[in-house]
Amino acid sequence: MKSYNIPRHFIILVMSVFLCAHAGAIETVCSPDGKLVLTVGIKNGKPQYSLKRGNETVLKPSFLGFELADGNLSDGFKIVKTYRDSHDETWQQPWGETSTVRNNYNELKVNLEEKKGLKRKLNIVFRVFNDGIGFRYEFPQQKNLTEFQIMDELTEFAMPSDAKAWSQPTNGTEYYEALYTCEPISQKDTVSTPMTIEVAPDLYMAIHEANLTDYASLNLTPRMSKDDTPVLVAALTPWQSGVKVYTKAPCVTPWRTVTVANTPGGLITSYIALNLNEPCQLEDVSWIEPGRYVGIWWGMHMKDYTWEQGPKHGATTENTRRYIDFASQHGFKGVLVEGWNYGWDNNWTVNGHEFKFTKPYPDYDFEGLQKYALSKGVRLIAHNETGGAAQNYENQLEEAFALYHKLGINCVKTGYVNILLDKKELQHSQYGINHYRKVLEAAARHQIMVVNHEPAMPSGLRRTYPNMMSGEGMRGQEYNAWSADGGNPPYHVCILPFTRGLAGPMDFTPGIFNFENKAVPGTRPQTTIAKQLAEYVVLYSPLQMAADMIENYEYHPALTFIESCPTNWDKTLVPLAELGKHVTIVRKDRDSNNWFIGSVTDENPREFSLKLDFLDDNTTYQMTVYEDGIGADYKTNPYPLNIRQETVTSLSEIKLRLAPGGGTAIRLIESKK
Repeated sequence: MKSYNIPRHFIILVMSVFLCAHAGAIETVCSPDGKLVLTVGIKNGKPQYSLKRGNETVLKPSFLGFELADGNLSDGFKIVKTYRDSHDETWQQPWGETSTVRNNYNELKVNLEEKKGLKRKLNIVFRVFNDGIGFRYEFPQQKNLTEFQIMDELTEFAMPSDAKAWSQPTNGTEYYEALYTCEPISQKDTVSTPMTIEVAPDLYMAIHEANLTDYASLNLTPRMSKDDTPVLVAALTPWQSGVKVYTKAPCVTPWRTVTVANTPGGLITSYIALNLNEPCQLEDVSWIEPGRYVGIWWGMHMKDYTWEQGPKHGATTENTRRYIDFASQHGFKGVLVEGWNYGWDNNWTVNGHEFKFTKPYPDYDFEGLQKYALSKGVRLIAHNETGGAAQNYENQLEEAFALYHKLGINCVKTGYVNILLDKKELQHSQYGINHYRKVLEAAARHQIMVVNHEPAMPSGLRRTYPNMMSGEGMRGQEYNAWSADGGNPPYHVCILPFTRGLAGPMDFTPGIFNFENKAVPGTRPQTTIAKQLAEYVVLYSPLQMAADMIENYEYHPALTFIESCPTNWDKTLVPLAELGKHVTIVRKDRDSNNWFIGSVTDENPREFSLKLDFLDDNTTYQMTVYEDGIGADYKTNPYPLNIRQETVTSLSEIKLRLAPGGGTAIRLIESKK
């Protein structure tokens, strides 16, 4: 008799599929690898779902539904029909952390109908990936549910334990710019998403949303269940009327996403949110250009320049030409200029309606500077601060973007420094979400990329509109210039990739080399120079700013790393990470066989061994290491920097030595034969 050596993973997969098919619950659907099992059913007329990984509970039974203005749509249901589907494709990103994304899931669609009364219909679609789930509601066309108002979404995420979670509070926080803190879920107030949870040493979760379209942003409020485990309940950002969403059938909600990983790094390399957005809607993406830029910006925070007109006005023709010359000399594609247009002279956070997006100040030659920039192989990035006057901006979009396109300006940085748009509605309400979409679509029509500050939290829309390049929505570098608490704490950069970074690219604006602050003494980057360099790899954005004033870069040896570091990647790996303590990220350049490494730590010094087995076999690389020098310390001496070189291969193992609040940035260039 012949014996067959059947791989163990294949046996597990077959058994998992068998168990899924014969589970006792009403409906189950498994991930393609069989490891995640989603169960869907009705309990006392209420729809619910749960999730397991093998024998391990990821989510306990969690209820689903809505409170509408004219009554609940959450109980009295029966399942009338189910549909199943499977999907497996690989698609190409025009830019991103990786060149290709695999979209592989099993789908279960459950059609519900109220058993009595109006017999309204509600469908719920579940997709189960190998690394998590996504689900959304569908309101089909029906006579008893046409135009309606959602007062609350009743979606639950019932946790298996009171686990530690990283999040930022919703209440009392403007622009998503609070610090992420770690507490048991039960101790949280209402929080924004993504929310990242460490359930067990080998079970990490992140809850967020995907394809946020014509709807309110998702927040989560914890409550305790009868068995003393927390349940996270959806809390949508409201209109001032108290209504969460105005809509009409047929319509769909955004996807609710739960990413599941064995390691913290697995959260970063999951692309569920992108896969749950629609494919690219732009026929031509050749004009979308990742790259690096400098800008007239940090000098305002340092009080060397002003946004408004006057003797210290920063956005002058002469000053901008200096920045253009520097950008051209050092290989930067763009120059951001803030304060170039009318509207800054008064209290612009109150009088945002005075901003003019095509009218430059007299000392700023808008058209002439763009021509000069193009002659140097550089483009201007037009800053569009709105002061929260969204309607004023919408009224000028077509004229402004048409002008920018005519001049060859292909990127804008938008800003909304006023938590109430048009003095009435929250930025993250349905009103704000629809405004941001109008801007993005108008920009796409005129072939303009967008870097959005004070944004809605990203939800993967960059797949559909890849001109949505990057955004804020976090405490960025600017807090190291003027915050009353002295700047971002050392752990901040160590947690951002696992929280805000899961939503999408971050315009954190790294690269400060001069830590002296005349404007707010004692407030400065709580990092070393080497950590500032490492942030270019650790904090992903396809458009990366070198944020310091250009005079602080001249003749500085650290600038060579920024000049060489790409912003568009073929692969991303996370070999070392502990939430909020340290992270090491490895990325491969999309346009060459070169690799880059960024490693950062919190206030504690650390040493690691890192194997370079991700490199190509039988290939040598010239490694340049930018590391903390002798005596480097974020508190007392942030400047020491050691730069060294050696030859390495895929068999090499290197030592990373990070000072307190420090980091290491590494460039690996393939040796030419």
